[in-house]
Amino acid sequence: MAIIVNLDVILAKRKMRSKELAETIGITTANLSVLKSGKAKAIRFSTLEAICKALDCQPADILEYQKD
Repeated sequence: MAIIVNLDVILAKRKMRSKELAETIGITTANLSVLKSGKAKAIRFSTLEAICKALDCQPADILEYQKD
């Protein structure tokens, strides 16, 4: 896929666990896992906003485009 999800990198930099982030933003750990693995087909802007707020980052810190 051309969109790379760097959520695990940001979580490590912030020393936060996936479970803590999921609880903070109000989604299940399973849904967060799907997003982290890059298998998600879409993400709501409200979820992206909540992630950025919780991790104090920008969307570009989480999502990256790479040509195939």
